[in-house]
Amino acid sequence: MKTIVWTPKAIKQFNKIKDRVVAKDISVAVRQLENFPECHNVKKLINYDNLYRLRVKRYRVIFSDSLEIISVEEVKKRDESTY
Repeated sequence: MKTIVWTPKAIKQFNKIKDRVVAKDISVAVRQLENFPECHNVKKLINYDNLYRLRVKRYRVIFSDSLEIISVEEVKKRDESTY
């Protein structure tokens, strides 16, 4: 099992989500990252060494993976400038 750590930027972005149902879905999906790489809706980002994205409805959770730590970097709504 891996440890999940949220960056201050990701916490701030997560707290701005007004739809509590979506926020709960994101929270549940991030907790499932403890079992990474056996997760659904995860894709490695091209041109980045160790960044992945987790898709949750219209939101994307950008995270990095290192040995025993998953670091949640950003939580953004999907649009043209997400990546």
